[in-house]
Amino acid sequence: MPFSTLGLSPQLLKKISEQNYTQPYPIQLEAIPAILKRKDILGIAPTGSGKTVSYVLPILMNRVGYGITKNRHVNVLVLVPTRELAIQVSEVFLLFSSGLPERVKTLAVFGGVSINPQMMAMQGVNILVATPGRLLELVESKAVHLSDIDTLVLDEADKMLNLGFQEEMNRIFKLLPRKRQNLLFSATLNADITSIHQIILRDPVVIKTMQEEDYFDKIEQLGYFVSEERKGPLLRLLIKSKDIKQVLVFTSSVYKADNVADKLRKNGINASAIHSKKSQGARNEALGKFKSGELRVLVATDLISRGIDIQFLPYVINYELPRSPKDYIHRIGRTGRAESSGEAISFVSPEEQHHFKIIQKKMGKPVTMIDSEQLDFKGY
Repeated sequence: MPFSTLGLSPQLLKKISEQNYTQPYPIQLEAIPAILKRKDILGIAPTGSGKTVSYVLPILMNRVGYGITKNRHVNVLVLVPTRELAIQVSEVFLLFSSGLPERVKTLAVFGGVSINPQMMAMQGVNILVATPGRLLELVESKAVHLSDIDTLVLDEADKMLNLGFQEEMNRIFKLLPRKRQNLLFSATLNADITSIHQIILRDPVVIKTMQEEDYFDKIEQLGYFVSEERKGPLLRLLIKSKDIKQVLVFTSSVYKADNVADKLRKNGINASAIHSKKSQGARNEALGKFKSGELRVLVATDLISRGIDIQFLPYVINYELPRSPKDYIHRIGRTGRAESSGEAISFVSPEEQHHFKIIQKKMGKPVTMIDSEQLDFKGY
């Protein structure tokens, strides 16, 4: 079924065609018509399955003909957990809104940068993509008002509704009008999601487009038993022996991300670290170079992993395992996106072996393991 059957305008269909989108993904097929009808949505679909476009297109369509709104009274609020995801989502809105017959202004706001330029840019904004903390700062400064919100989106809803954001989210919910459209999207379904949708969703259309076990079939998973001190040589061996041109490497700390990137550069491999301690400009530059292929290795922490969206990323390597199986799913979900395949490799030290067994059990899929003792690290 083509996009032209979903009720979108000719202008949006032209933009879709320019992006070489041929057929809508399953989440888009179900979500777009329902959102156009102003239905509430609970969308559960794997990372890389087109969730962002599934709400961006109908939201823009619903804005056409809406008329001029009061200044600093936004109509659409998209809440996201990270700066990177805020930028990514706003870029999708900007891309597709550029072809509309009417002006629809989108702005991304987030912490870690000066608030003053964001306050000034709030003039005439229709769609606001925000992290919770910075949104509340803007509300307190009277730079934005939430009383006219008619559409609320929680992207990465599982992350938005965990304990880390609970206080901020409760404050935001109190500021929103009761009558609004609510759209919740997540890659995983858990107790947080199921409980919250009973509170804020009204008779929602529940969309679950793919079983996780089917999704994992697109990703070739491999693990290496390796001691902590041999992880560096193993990483360099794999990058060079497999001639890997683009790989996202995950660590569990800022210190380790910097350390791994430094060691790679010293061994002639173009690498950069991206994490919360880097300036926003440095993070944007590193991510831009990685997406363009100028940077071979990007070393990242979990904090920013959900904002990294690359359509055809061939490799993900877990240099260190994440704390939870859910984070493992989000990590390896950076590869094997949409209909492309990918490879996820995990380094498992003796101290991590029990934890990795738990991850595999939760995932419901065993991972083939290789003992790195048989590998020759000489020269790496």
